[in-house]
Amino acid sequence: MEQLQLIEKVKKIPPAYQQEVEDFIDFILEKKVAKEKKVKRKLGLLKGKLSMDSDFDAPLDDFKDYM
Repeated sequence: MEQLQLIEKVKKIPPAYQQEVEDFIDFILEKKVAKEKKVKRKLGLLKGKLSMDSDFDAPLDDFKDYM
């Protein structure tokens, strides 16, 4: 579709709907920009920065009644 044809169609719809068309176009443009800016995460970025207690798997005292 030619750009001029698109503009003519938008001119024919009521102003309230023209605002919806503008909002939709903005949404599409934001989505396109966000997709282009998407950066791949670096694997192993937190390696060695997290630790877990040695008794992580040990039963909790709060649940002794249920075991």
